[in-house]
Amino acid sequence: MSEQAHEEREAENGQVPQQQQDQQLDFLSRENIHVELTSAPLCITKVMNRIRSPKAGALVLFAGTTRDTFDDKPVAHLSYTAYTSRALATMMSISEEILLKHGLLAICIVHRVGEVPIGEESVLIAVAGKHRREAWHGGEEALERVKERVEVWKMERFVDGEGVWRSNRDGGVGVAVDGGGDEDGGDGGVKGGVEVKVD
Repeated sequence: MSEQAHEEREAENGQVPQQQQDQQLDFLSRENIHVELTSAPLCITKVMNRIRSPKAGALVLFAGTTRDTFDDKPVAHLSYTAYTSRALATMMSISEEILLKHGLLAICIVHRVGEVPIGEESVLIAVAGKHRREAWHGGEEALERVKERVEVWKMERFVDGEGVWRSNRDGGVGVAVDGGGDEDGGDGGVKGGVEVKVD
């Protein structure tokens, strides 16, 4: 039996397929707000369905994807890590603020953690509003606040094997780290919000 057929049979029997069990999934939800961190590939349809409302005249979606270069350097993939409980709380706080400030009907923010290959989405932010103006501005502000405040960090792994840790906001190349690694025995990482370079 193929893996797909096996997973379909498990789903028919009410079981969660093993692949889905192995994927990290953490979320917070309340009426009109859903925030989530997941290691699974992101699903635009699922996110849009979370914000649909018969009262909405506008649905706005931002999809952040992994590009193949940074400063003309070929990127192999991105890898995200998060302080999960803090990141979810911050995403919920941002969502509440944006919903109120822009008079939105619903908001959904889903951020991927773990490895994200070239061309795949790392973050989806969707908002619903009565009119396009508040939805457009609310979605853009939500994105900027997520990048500024959410406790998520990314490593850009380049094709040549070099890697750079960055905070989730846009930024320049990280700061070089000596060959000794860091306190936790890793190859480098984020120290007090400072970007560091991993060789």
